[in-house]
Amino acid sequence: MTVYASNPTIDAMTNAASDAGFVYTDEDFQFLRRFAYDHCGISISEAKRQMIYNRLIRRLRQLRLTHFEDYRARLEDESCDELSHFLNAITTNVTSFFREKHHFHHMTQSTLPRLLKARSGSKRLRVWSAGCSTGEEPYTIAMTLRESVPSDWDVRIPATDLDSNVLAQGSSGVYPIERVKSLENARLKKWFQRGTGPREGMVRAVTELRRMIHFHQLNLLKPWPMKGSFDLIFCHNVLIYFDKPTQKGIIERYYELLADDGELFVGHSESLFKVTDVFDLLGNTIYRKRVSCH
Repeated sequence: MTVYASNPTIDAMTNAASDAGFVYTDEDFQFLRRFAYDHCGISISEAKRQMIYNRLIRRLRQLRLTHFEDYRARLEDESCDELSHFLNAITTNVTSFFREKHHFHHMTQSTLPRLLKARSGSKRLRVWSAGCSTGEEPYTIAMTLRESVPSDWDVRIPATDLDSNVLAQGSSGVYPIERVKSLENARLKKWFQRGTGPREGMVRAVTELRRMIHFHQLNLLKPWPMKGSFDLIFCHNVLIYFDKPTQKGIIERYYELLADDGELFVGHSESLFKVTDVFDLLGNTIYRKRVSCH
């Protein structure tokens, strides 16, 4: 039995877990916190103790385990390949089409007209969706680009996420029809096909959009395979998982990959304030690379 300093909240939590058939100690929680930070930079606060338990008990049931101590051993055993399941369980995937609408308005009204002039020679655009979740964001980017950029341009959208499960859905481009109800009718008809038979009630993004997007699993703390420069990087609700030093490291790696006139879009609850000064704020969580810092 693990011994730790008495804390009424922790004691109640541990007793409840044991009563439910799962043994979950403070030592277990502290191990999981360290493991998440060491392997992908995710910072888990003390307040997330119950959340981590709730997220992982389903996985313990699948593995027929009742002690988190046994699950810890499985995580440490690299032959079990449990890391991806662990990360899939503890990360949250909340997204929608045209989330952060002001970003896409800015993109249409300001960014793309500027880039179409600046890239008229190469006719090439690269936009990275970092933390793409189930794909709504890169498909929104693809729709926005196709509605503004001539069809003869070379446009590609790498879409990456830590969670391997959500990447499969994004790659398929298939969604319940409820997920696209917020789209204007004309846009829905142009960019999605309704399913029939077994797929009734579902829609699928058209081939033109799917070909633009390339989904890959990526841990932002590991080496990045991207080469060349990006015109835009979307990083919505990714930084919230990291502490300030990790945020700084990631943002400065984005800086190196962005073209000198590139822009970075982050989530509405995120900011680069007191993280790094290598970007200038354009407004509403939209940043442009500060070339003087290069």
